[in-house]
Amino acid sequence: MTRRAVSPVFVGRDAELETLAEAYDQARKQATAAVLIGGEAGVGKTRLAGRFAEEAAEDGAHVLVGGCVELSAEGLAYAPFTAALRQLVRESGAAEVTALLPDGAGRDLARLLPEFGEPTGDGETESARARLFELILTLLERLAERRPVVLIIEDVHWADRSSRDLIAFLSRNLRTAPVLMVMTYRSDELHRTHPLRPVLAELGRVDGVVRLDLPRFTQDEVAAQMAGILGVTPAFARVDRVFERSGGIPLFVEALLDCGEECSFPDSLHDLIIGSVERLPEESQRVLRIAAAGGVRVGHALLAAVSGLSDVDLEDALRPAIAANVLQVADGGAYAFRHALIREAVHDELLPGEHARMHARYAEEIDRDRTLVPPGRAAIEIAHHWYSARDDRWALISAWEAAEKAAKSFAYTEQIQLLERVLTLWDKVPGAAGHIGQDHCTVLERASEAAYVSGDMEQSLKYVRGALSELDERTAPERVAELLVRMANVKSQKAKPGSLDDLRRAEGLVPLPGDTRTLVLTRLGTMLMCSDQVVEGTAVTQEALRTAREKGHEVQEADLLINLALGHSINGDLETTFALNERALAMGTRLDSPRIILRALGNNVDALDNLGRSEEAVQLALEGEKLSRRYGRFRHQGVFIANNRAEALESLGRWDEAIEVIDRAMTMGPTMRTRWHMLRVRADIAISRGEEDLAQDILSEVGAFSPRREEQTQEWTNNTRLVLAFHLLRGEPLKALDLLEAALDHPPLSRKAMLAGRLLASIRYVCDAAAPVAPERVAKVRAQGDRLAGNLGDGPVNEAFGLVYRGEFDAAAQAWRRLRRPYVQAKALLLAAVDAAARGDREGASARLHEACPLAVALRATPLVTQMETLARRVGTPLSKAPLSDPTPSAAPPVRSGRQADLTPRELEVLRLVAAGRSNRDIAAELFISAKTVSVHVSNILPKLGVSTRGEAAAAAHRLSLLD
Repeated sequence: MTRRAVSPVFVGRDAELETLAEAYDQARKQATAAVLIGGEAGVGKTRLAGRFAEEAAEDGAHVLVGGCVELSAEGLAYAPFTAALRQLVRESGAAEVTALLPDGAGRDLARLLPEFGEPTGDGETESARARLFELILTLLERLAERRPVVLIIEDVHWADRSSRDLIAFLSRNLRTAPVLMVMTYRSDELHRTHPLRPVLAELGRVDGVVRLDLPRFTQDEVAAQMAGILGVTPAFARVDRVFERSGGIPLFVEALLDCGEECSFPDSLHDLIIGSVERLPEESQRVLRIAAAGGVRVGHALLAAVSGLSDVDLEDALRPAIAANVLQVADGGAYAFRHALIREAVHDELLPGEHARMHARYAEEIDRDRTLVPPGRAAIEIAHHWYSARDDRWALISAWEAAEKAAKSFAYTEQIQLLERVLTLWDKVPGAAGHIGQDHCTVLERASEAAYVSGDMEQSLKYVRGALSELDERTAPERVAELLVRMANVKSQKAKPGSLDDLRRAEGLVPLPGDTRTLVLTRLGTMLMCSDQVVEGTAVTQEALRTAREKGHEVQEADLLINLALGHSINGDLETTFALNERALAMGTRLDSPRIILRALGNNVDALDNLGRSEEAVQLALEGEKLSRRYGRFRHQGVFIANNRAEALESLGRWDEAIEVIDRAMTMGPTMRTRWHMLRVRADIAISRGEEDLAQDILSEVGAFSPRREEQTQEWTNNTRLVLAFHLLRGEPLKALDLLEAALDHPPLSRKAMLAGRLLASIRYVCDAAAPVAPERVAKVRAQGDRLAGNLGDGPVNEAFGLVYRGEFDAAAQAWRRLRRPYVQAKALLLAAVDAAARGDREGASARLHEACPLAVALRATPLVTQMETLARRVGTPLSKAPLSDPTPSAAPPVRSGRQADLTPRELEVLRLVAAGRSNRDIAAELFISAKTVSVHVSNILPKLGVSTRGEAAAAAHRLSLLD
């Protein structure tokens, strides 16, 4: 009889394999992003994933495999992705992998694998992690252009925080490429506070993520497994006994069969698993205990160095363990325990003294020769082993070194863990500062920076306060000033008050020119401008600009020019804003600084929209988003540009496109401020469409209902305007008037069109609604509004808002028509119709309503349509609500055929690309929309042109001159 430790026959799991196959098929259709396989330890998750990988590979998929290890929880960041990258490099070479990435982006991957050369040294810590995430996404998408990709990540219950965040990010964003992630985790280890729990909850809310719970084997499946292992059909009585003892867990079935017929019932799970080890020769057991201290997988050279055995003696000791399938030979000259549970059981057998000695030996040998472990792992391996050896001095020293290494890999959350270890050990190690060459306060400063760039603002604030408590501003004014800047940044990100006070205090600490004062002034100037103190903010920024020019810091100079442009923007001087951003853009191009280029370009998108050139703004934003992808910066800067595009689309009445842009950008995990900006755009559309519940949810999230006034004028003005509109939507004019009176006690000083002008129009809407019930209060509010109206900036958008405020609604409607802004045009026409009806001019009211109604219907602006219907009944005019395909027909250029008028601007864009022979995926990438949305547009275009194929559509487009 032949007995194998593992069945050569794959048993059961037909339903699970079918689910995986369906998910893979859906991924190829860009409808599924990930499958989560959960199950108890030993239930067969790895075997199932491996079987699926074989079938997917046979079907032509590119299968990449990476696993998490226990060491990940101690700071080994991105372990599964590093393993997958290493596989890619082995298969194709680093140069070919780099060729798939944006220009120069391969150097960021060098932080994970040295094969990619020297890492970048740009020092942009705040965007570095976001760039790395985007690079991994881009790499998977590019690989998937060749053939479908399956990425298998094992044991995510051990995943580090950075890997968990990256997994969540990819799950939200892989719907546009044929990529399927398959992840396994031990469900029985997920205690209430396990860090994977919130990740699983988040993934459960993501469309395209499938949960698969792997059950234990049935008795029939256990029988099949036993037959495969034994080579013969087992007796029923034996099957019954093994099934009862194993509970249907395949690993335990193997262990029970391995211990033979005479095996007594083990006292514990540990005894069951360790039984196969205890039957090995004593020397084999000793070496296995040494190997277990090294982890699930350990290299031959490292094991030889730690054990002190020659190659021959080591191989002789391991051969029985390999024959018993306790240990397996892995690639790269390494040995791996067949299952992590076996390694855990063996490691638990180490005596306390033996445990400390073994881990210390590993630390010493790896420190002596760092090539004994995979590239990039030495520092964290050493830190892990010294900590496990309970050697406080070396644990502190190695944790500090590993924290520095983590920072260079953009693994900031793991850096925090290691720095916290340093802080915990500090008082236990005499002369700790001397051992790492830094004082305790420096550790706190590094921790605060790491927490800030990883987005953990509460942690960052805690460390900043701790560091400040240890410093005396009289002896260390520059360090205190820098910490105050960070505290101000944290408060700003959290929308907490006090940022400006912190920055003013910091400015007072560094009165003399220098790098620290320039840092303080740069942030202070921006904060002053954003707080409506533009004159002082400009003066502060100009001082910083002079210093930057004197020192020849051109990148800093370009940044400060953009900051100056911000002040002009808030002040309503948009032409100067545009010119300054253009100067900075030229400098960024010359200096080859993607960050400056994208920052200047993104701000000019906003300037164009405020100047009334919204269509140009949309095109510039598309250019900027494309550049941000090329630079590998979409998640950080591209999302900000996308937000500005959504604002311009909202202005143009292209609301569905704006919603699509927002939804897509939200999957990128934007910063809180950027998220709130996008949500406010979505709230504008929701209120205009009468989506009351959605609007209320959004306004609650962005803090619009909070009684505390936001420090930043843009946030405060937009929140106020939105809440005013929300109260009017609910038919609560007096509540809107209450808010307006409180707001105008300290009115905003901004003269910017989409801030001051929009708020001014809202004052008109509230006053008109509240005048019948509170005329005296309305009169006082109008007087305050008149003062604001006199302070508006120049430009056609402000002029149009000014016409609305003054009640010149016909003129306003004409202005909005010229600017191609259908919603405010329809609203102005409605108000003009109301005035005409009040004068008894029913014919005039009817004409205006007939012009306004199709605009509102096309936008699905239900509250506006309802008001129009009510007025139409009063004046006795039938009102056609037939929707127009283009919500801006009166602003459109003369059409060349009846058919062109049926195509929306977006459909024309899609048609042009169809005519150029582009596929749906190519069009989706070009227009930054999903392939599914492209398919919908194409389906709409074909019947409008009276054709049935893409080729016929292209011919019709040329015949009708639709592409000129």
